[in-house]
Amino acid sequence: MSDERSDNILVIGLGSPIMSDDAIGLVVSEKIESMNLDKVETRQEAIGGLDIIPVLWGYKHAIIVDAIQTEQYEPGTVMIFDPEDFAPTITNASAHDFNLATAMKIGRDMEPEQMPDQVIFVAIEVEDIQTMHEGMTPKVDAAVGKAVDAVLHYINDFQKSN
Repeated sequence: MSDERSDNILVIGLGSPIMSDDAIGLVVSEKIESMNLDKVETRQEAIGGLDIIPVLWGYKHAIIVDAIQTEQYEPGTVMIFDPEDFAPTITNASAHDFNLATAMKIGRDMEPEQMPDQVIFVAIEVEDIQTMHEGMTPKVDAAVGKAVDAVLHYINDFQKSN
């Protein structure tokens, strides 16, 4: 059976442009898009839960950029995760409560040949995702460059493995 998934690398920025720091994933994805990199596709999405599954279908490699609020790190800290890092958080919650890890597992169970072989999460610790405001807090805004560099690093790694 031939692999019909794209060799292009998918960069998905998740978030909301009007909820302060929650926009970080969108901003990073837009910066990558503006670079017009060969064999890289970008998407900006305001989705969560199971809605991520069809966005990932058809790619061998994906990078998801999103805000994270652990309150354990300084705002603006850039963290890298593999889907396995979230395995303990997989639950049998209602469809509205599925986190990314649970959605990825369901996607792999449903359509394993459509899901990416490799997914990297670039997560940026945020300060404020509650305030309706266009524009991020200073520490999170200052982390955009570091997050873009992290995404570029993984794009380079994925391109070498193709």
